[in-house]
Amino acid sequence: MKHLKVMLEYFYPWTNSAGFYYAREQGWYKDAGLDVEFTVYDPQRGDTLAYLARGEADFGIFPSNRLLVQRETQPVVVGVAAINHRGMETVQTVRSTGIRRPADLSGKRVALNPTPRGMAMIRQLVSADGGDPDDIIVVDSGSRELTPDDIAAGEADATFGSYWAWEILMDTTVPEEERIVWPVDEIGAPPYHSYLLGTQVEKTIQDPETVRAFLAATERGYQALVADPLLAAPIYERIIPFFPARLVERSLPLIAGTWLHNGIWGVQRTELIEPYSEWLADHGILQDRNGWKTAYSNDFLPKENER
Repeated sequence: MKHLKVMLEYFYPWTNSAGFYYAREQGWYKDAGLDVEFTVYDPQRGDTLAYLARGEADFGIFPSNRLLVQRETQPVVVGVAAINHRGMETVQTVRSTGIRRPADLSGKRVALNPTPRGMAMIRQLVSADGGDPDDIIVVDSGSRELTPDDIAAGEADATFGSYWAWEILMDTTVPEEERIVWPVDEIGAPPYHSYLLGTQVEKTIQDPETVRAFLAATERGYQALVADPLLAAPIYERIIPFFPARLVERSLPLIAGTWLHNGIWGVQRTELIEPYSEWLADHGILQDRNGWKTAYSNDFLPKENER
């Protein structure tokens, strides 16, 4: 059995990783001769991409924009599969703020992690609706995702970041009719793959068969859950028992809708990656708008006759 360490994309596992866990539970990795371990990163030592670059993980999940940024100075990681085919972030607020449309965020306090990409995104969402992005008052929330209760308590007027398939579903004392939630890809964000799966370029050269075997088993896991997302619910009762079962059961059917394109799992799509790269370059986040051309490969995914 070949041991593989797979690093997830957040501080803890959440439902976006369900296909991996389900494939392991069904024994599909074992059938391929793989002993798969899932882990999360220590923020003090960097994110998933930092671990992959140092060779401290075999595979990892990461935001597509961060891969493009990393490769400009350290081209050692390559995307080998897409996990999601749409954006998952939201802008959220509550009715008591008076905000009714993205343009109304002008002059309001918006809580977010003010990374260059985060700032560019919220500015675009406001300007796309006719607002003045220069009037946004940024509240630096770091990695923390403010809740509707925090907004109602006056910590901010709105937030950018929380996922419509996860944090937005968490319990709150704010009544549903008082909440306003806009998925960013419905209010002017460029289309993009939220998360990719990648590995070191060197691994694809030295051990391509392991990459192919891992992806084939992973695809089985994701395809099975698209057909019946709640099959994974019992797994999460064991790996994140501190979250209520109802959260997982609401999240799984929603996030499952982002995993396939035209019924196929894993294909990294030029029509998403190229314009997103150009958008990142236009906002000064990337220097090379053509760097995406070497950032990903679909060569290791199962062929049509292997599915």
